[in-house]
Amino acid sequence: MDEEQARELLGFLCLDTRPDLKGQATGYVLGLTGSAEGRTLLAGRPDFLEALLLLTGDRSLAVVKDSYHSLINLSVAVGSHRVLAKELPVLLHRLLDSGYAFADQVCTLLSNLSREEGTCRQVFQAMQEEGLGLAQVVEVFCTEGYNKKAALHYVGPLLSNLTQLPETREFLLDRSRCVVQRLLPYTQYEASAIRRGGVIGTLRNCCFEYKYHEWLLSPEVDLLPFLLLPLAGPEEFPEAEMERLPVDLQYLPPDKQREKDPDIRKMLLEAVMLLTATKAGRQLVKEKGTYLVVRELHQWETEPDVQAACKKLIQVLIGDEPEPGMENLLEVKIPEDVEERLQHLDREEERQQQETQSKGPGAQLGSSGRSR
Repeated sequence: MDEEQARELLGFLCLDTRPDLKGQATGYVLGLTGSAEGRTLLAGRPDFLEALLLLTGDRSLAVVKDSYHSLINLSVAVGSHRVLAKELPVLLHRLLDSGYAFADQVCTLLSNLSREEGTCRQVFQAMQEEGLGLAQVVEVFCTEGYNKKAALHYVGPLLSNLTQLPETREFLLDRSRCVVQRLLPYTQYEASAIRRGGVIGTLRNCCFEYKYHEWLLSPEVDLLPFLLLPLAGPEEFPEAEMERLPVDLQYLPPDKQREKDPDIRKMLLEAVMLLTATKAGRQLVKEKGTYLVVRELHQWETEPDVQAACKKLIQVLIGDEPEPGMENLLEVKIPEDVEERLQHLDREEERQQQETQSKGPGAQLGSSGRSR
C-alpha cells in the first residue's frame, strides 16, 4: 500500500463516513493487521492509530469491534505504544465500566500495552491519576460476573504485567489488605487458562520480594499448596512420605490431573524456586515434601523447558546449603564471565534435551536420583 492509497483509506476511517463504507474500511484494516507486514506498516502510522482509537466510540458495533481487534493486533508492536498510551485514561474507565460491551477487548489491549516496562509504568501512573487504583482492578478480577457482557479473563495477564513494578508487588503483598490471599483460588481456575496463567504469573512475580517469603509460606497465606497442587498427579506415596505433604496434597484421587499448560507449569516451578532463595524459605519448602511432588512431575514431564525447571528446583531441594554469606540466592553477585558460561551451559542442555526428545523418552530422575 503506497502513500496515496494509505491516505485514501484513512479518509474512510472517520466517525461521519457513510456506515457501509466505514465498515468496509475497518474490515480491510483488520485484515492488514493480520500480517506482520501490515502491522509494521500501520503501527508506525500515528494517524491510523488515532483514527482507530476514535472509531472505538462509533455507533456501529461492528466498526467498534473491528477497530478494537485492529488495535489489539497493532499493540503487539512496541512502536504503537506511544500513541495508544495517550488513551489510557479512557481505556481504564471503560475496563472498569461494568456495563461496557467491549471490556474484554479493552482488557486485552491493556494487557498488550503493559508487557513492556515503560508502557506498564504509564498504565500504572494513569491508574493513579484517574483514581482507579489496583484495589479496583483486583476487585474486578475476583468478582464473578462483574460485567455481564465480558468475561474479563485478561485482567489476569494485566495484573501479572503490572507486577513487574515494585509498587504493584508491594500493594499485593501488603499484609493489612489480604489481597494476595484473594488471588490464590484462581491457580485452579478451570474455565480459563488465560486467567489462571495470569494469576500464577502474578504470584511468581510477587515471589521476587524475598522479605515476604516467610509470611507467604506461613499459615496466614499458605501459598505453597496452591503452587504445588496444580503440579501434582494421582501418584500414591508411602505413609511416611504422604505425611510430609501439605494436607491439600495428601491422598489425591486417582483421576487427579496436572496443569495442562506447560508454560503455566513452568511458572509454578519458578515461583517455588524463588521461595527457596532464602535459607528460611528453603527450609519451609523442603519440610512440606516439595521434592516428592517435583520428583514425580519430572518423571511425567515431556516438555524440555519444564524438565529443566524441575531439575534446577530438585538441585536446590536435595543439595547442600550454600556457604555462609551466600544464603540469599537472589542477592548473590555472579561474575559476568561465570554468568556467560552458565547461560551457555543452559543453552547446550536445552539443545541436548530437544535432541533426546526427538529420539524418544528422555532420561528421568528416579525416586532417589540426583541431578548434576
